[in-house]
Amino acid sequence: MKKIGVVLSGCGVRDGSEIHEAVFALMAIDRHGAKAVCMAPNADFPETNHLTMQETGAKRNALVESARIARGNIRDIKDVTAADLDAVVFPGGFGAARNLCDFAMKGAAATAHPEVARLLKEMVAAGKPVGAICIAPALIATVLGKEAAPTLTIGTDADTAAEIGKTGAKHQDCPVTDIVIDHKNKIVSTPAYMLATRISEVNEGIEQCVKEVIAMI
Repeated sequence: MKKIGVVLSGCGVRDGSEIHEAVFALMAIDRHGAKAVCMAPNADFPETNHLTMQETGAKRNALVESARIARGNIRDIKDVTAADLDAVVFPGGFGAARNLCDFAMKGAAATAHPEVARLLKEMVAAGKPVGAICIAPALIATVLGKEAAPTLTIGTDADTAAEIGKTGAKHQDCPVTDIVIDHKNKIVSTPAYMLATRISEVNEGIEQCVKEVIAMI
């Protein structure tokens, strides 16, 4: 059975993984006959109250919080290598842009969590496919922009697209239910909640993204 890594960044759209996107990715992986391997960094990040949308001043551990989505079946990303996986998928949520990397704060000058960057580079070097959902393409651009000039989408947001372009990556506008495929680098991306106004739109785009990632293996 093909093994698809799912890199989570916490639990909740404002300070971790977007839960709908993560669940839809897990469902699509299962639906297409593959096995999800969930992982996250074992690191603490600022907490946001999802009712008030304000930071609380506290911190949460991304691995512990991501275990909520993975039902406890999760690994520390530092213990995962490209040899363990056939492909990898990155759900969105603000955690992808501030926990897995700091694109949310620094834009094109961002850097990625070292273990996240290591695994992503290993996957690309091994010719293994990568899926990126919502804002997660900004993470891909942060890590691979200068080296691989990947083609990616976060939808149609001009400001975010411009920052992605500054990394060396190429942004391509895309509707919410569609995907952008970079055949050279084996990277598939979809806008999800960067554009979606309905949960069904999110599911449609992620289904296509995961299906294409698995087909590329």
